[in-house]
Amino acid sequence: MGKSCCQTPEPDTAAHNDPRWRRVLWIALIANAAMFVVEMITGIAADSRSLQADALDFFGDAANYAISLGVAGMALAWRAKAALIKAATMLAFGIWVIGYAIYGLIAGADPEPSTMGIVGTLALATNVIVALMLFRFREGDANMRSVWICSRNDAIGNIAVLGAALGVFGTGQAWPDLLVASIMAGLAFWGSIEVFGQARRELAHE
Repeated sequence: MGKSCCQTPEPDTAAHNDPRWRRVLWIALIANAAMFVVEMITGIAADSRSLQADALDFFGDAANYAISLGVAGMALAWRAKAALIKAATMLAFGIWVIGYAIYGLIAGADPEPSTMGIVGTLALATNVIVALMLFRFREGDANMRSVWICSRNDAIGNIAVLGAALGVFGTGQAWPDLLVASIMAGLAFWGSIEVFGQARRELAHE
């Protein structure tokens, strides 16, 4: 069991250049770019740290999908290097979000739970659809796996945003929103470590 859990899967040399893979990436890129605009505007209007954090995550994912499209037909080493860049952006996102959550705790915040709930539901639906489309490509190389991890973390984060909306509504306080923003930062850290580790192993075997 330990071996099956920890062993690095052999990269699928054909899957990364699969037209279906490229098509799914284009759909994911457009959906994430659109949701970045929607969540950033509503997140600022609702004074929600978790919505704004999720908006930036959508922006980062759209950029990552663009990178994946750019290196899809290249050699494994280039795809692994692209995955390292994406791991670094995930780490930077996590650091920014945790810092912004701390700022909100100090400066104070007054998030609007109904807006959080409506937009969070829309974001969850978007990410679940994208994650389902990417599921078949989850065991590819580090570049492909990084895309799956981003989508998986996004869906988890959206569920957490909905929980934050309920928490803010039930308590009348901002701390559930700040807590969820911190959890999303943790997901970014975790995903960054996963992608970085696999990309380094692939580069080591080149």
